Amino acid sequence: MHIITLTTQKGGAGKTTLATALAIAAQEAGETVAMFDLDPQRSLLAWSEARQGDTPHVEVFPADRIAQLPDMVRSLAGKFSVVILDTAGADNTATHKAMEAATLCLVPLRPTRLDVNAVKPTVQAILRGGTPFAFILNQCPPQPNNTRAAEVATGLGAIGHLAEPLIIQRADYQDAYAVGQGVTEYAPSGKAADEARRLWGWIARQSKAPSNRNERHAA
Repeated sequence: MHIITLTTQKGGAGKTTLATALAIAAQEAGETVAMFDLDPQRSLLAWSEARQGDTPHVEVFPADRIAQLPDMVRSLAGKFSVVILDTAGADNTATHKAMEAATLCLVPLRPTRLDVNAVKPTVQAILRGGTPFAFILNQCPPQPNNTRAAEVATGLGAIGHLAEPLIIQRADYQDAYAVGQGVTEYAPSGKAADEARRLWGWIARQSKAPSNRNERHAA
């Protein structure tokens, strides 16, 4: 079972939008998906309430059971093949337990110096726990001659794995979230949908690759 935790201590990195896009891309690839909202803002729950379909399964993780989160999530093996944990943009117990539970932590960030600096405590916490992780470079400029994303991607590659592809800033992601859909449902032939499918494919392949556990060190 894939247990994917989206985590970063900086708000606005696009964790929930990516979580919903990945969940639907995984579901369309034949996975059974459960999602847990660990963010007090309840953005994932709002997406679920706007959604017409019954899947994926979405619920708020009970605050009084946070200490048992890793064991409770792992007990879902056999019922779900993918569990996605959407965390708050904060350093708290729920986030750390979600990191502990994960088979892969995904760390979204935008290609800005502010985001790169802000993500360092998250990466250090993941490294201490020993969970494999990868960066997702999100909301990259759409202009083909803009080199910022490529420069940041090179720097991130020296710290840890970088998920593929880079995610470009596209209206389809936000529009899909607003109507309770994944981007592969909302605009299945669009460039954003292609990115989401490729990203899920990259994540799925990681379970077959050698672990990056503790191979890199945060700057």
